[in-house]
Amino acid sequence: MSQHIDFVFKTLRDVLLPGSHAGHAMVFTKPASESDLSVLSTSASRYVRDSLPRHKMPESSIPKEAAYQVIHDELLLDFKPKLNLASFVTTLMEPECDKLIMESINKNYVDMDEYPVTTELHNRCVNMIAHLFNAPLGDSEAAIGVGTVGSSEAIMLAGLAFKRKWQNKRKAEGKPCDKPNIVTGANVQVCWEKFARYFEVELKEVKVREGYYVMDPLKAVEMVDENTICVAAILGSTYNGEFEDVKLLNDLLLEKNKQTGWDTPIHVDAASGGFIAPFIYPELEWDFRLPLVKSINVSGHKYGLVYAGIGWVIWRSKDDLPEDLVFHIKYLGAEQSTFTLNFSKGSSQIIAQYYQLIRLGQEGYRNIMGNCHENAMVLKEGIENTGRFNILSKDIGVPVVAFSLKEKKGGHDEFEISEMLRRFGWIVPAYPMPPGAQHVNVLRVVIRAEFSRTLAERLVHDITHVLHEMDKLPPKVSDEEKELKEVPPTAPKNGDINGPVLKRKSDLETQREITTYWKNYVIAQKTSKRQKVIAA
Repeated sequence: MSQHIDFVFKTLRDVLLPGSHAGHAMVFTKPASESDLSVLSTSASRYVRDSLPRHKMPESSIPKEAAYQVIHDELLLDFKPKLNLASFVTTLMEPECDKLIMESINKNYVDMDEYPVTTELHNRCVNMIAHLFNAPLGDSEAAIGVGTVGSSEAIMLAGLAFKRKWQNKRKAEGKPCDKPNIVTGANVQVCWEKFARYFEVELKEVKVREGYYVMDPLKAVEMVDENTICVAAILGSTYNGEFEDVKLLNDLLLEKNKQTGWDTPIHVDAASGGFIAPFIYPELEWDFRLPLVKSINVSGHKYGLVYAGIGWVIWRSKDDLPEDLVFHIKYLGAEQSTFTLNFSKGSSQIIAQYYQLIRLGQEGYRNIMGNCHENAMVLKEGIENTGRFNILSKDIGVPVVAFSLKEKKGGHDEFEISEMLRRFGWIVPAYPMPPGAQHVNVLRVVIRAEFSRTLAERLVHDITHVLHEMDKLPPKVSDEEKELKEVPPTAPKNGDINGPVLKRKSDLETQREITTYWKNYVIAQKTSKRQKVIAA
């Protein structure tokens, strides 16, 4: 009896005094009611018996352990970030960098006077990236650039600088400045469409064509007129990873500017390729070595190897960023200059970027990007060896493998392959190519730093398995076949008294009806057997 009393007392003590016994799982810091006194973990508590709030904030508080557990459990339904091959965004960093991120996660970057070291690290990143892109700077000259929330904000800022500079020049010449436009390829990321719509700039897109899925520099330059604020080239198309020919675009545009007297500049969207080309294609001219390239954006959270939330925009010189776009504020402790769309912003990603730049150095980035390229080639070879796909990506570019079916057997397409791969945990997106080649559907695999050779080989194995499964599926019914299933009623002809003439069922339709019948029969048999087992 005394042992039983001791056990009850110990149980109540552990619940009421959390932390008194480390062996219990998920002990509540405070019981919500008397009925919870005997509950030792969330698994048996009332907090897992009710649905989580979806529309209104709950009236009562709940223990921190319960809040953590129920959210943690629901998040398990998300796919694993490492197997999300749709994303360019980094999903793995070193524990030391994770520690720095957590140590600085409560710092607001905009408080530059309060966090001067963080501001210094930001400026060091700007200088390092500017030199990486061959900005024409002296040894001690500070680069012109800013950290942003990804490349989307960076592109907005670069576009605004081009628009304002063009407007100022047009006003000085006494010319209208109400119809600016920007020339891009139809393969641009959606952030360019956002810029055009939000800031009232006409987007003039060069359509792609089958077999050529990036902007054609010749056609782009033909579309340039006196209202063009810039031509945007992409170093790493999101569709197939291909680098656009910035060098040719620069040469053609120089000639046109010379003939017309214009000074149309170039912006390079290097969101994906900016941390790749300098390390494994150093001879490729795409950056500030070309005179018309006035600004470049890059995503630190892609191949800059930082978690999501950091981008950079670098200008060639101070003259390329109009002063009237820069704000000078004094109410945070000291006068400071700012040119961003956002105000408050976390410091942790900036610090993480600096960590990667000094931790890895050029040697580390070169090795990582080279490894990504090699794994992309392994995956490409494996996919080619199936004999079922055309490869639409290029060997020189972002380490991406884009591929499409040579033949859609039975009407089954790339979208079905994408869906079937999810059963193995892989997220491989399927999508149509941009205007000019929309009839081409593509599957795309992004090779990130954390994607190993073993995973590449495993993905090829699973793709092959999916192809075998898909070959066994019955053919899909096309829209035309659906329309021909029944012939609409018609008037009797030549004394026909049997009424409307119905279309005779095809062999395929008959086969499908038989298959459906047997499938339903098997399911019914299994259900009946299960019910008998339960009853027994």
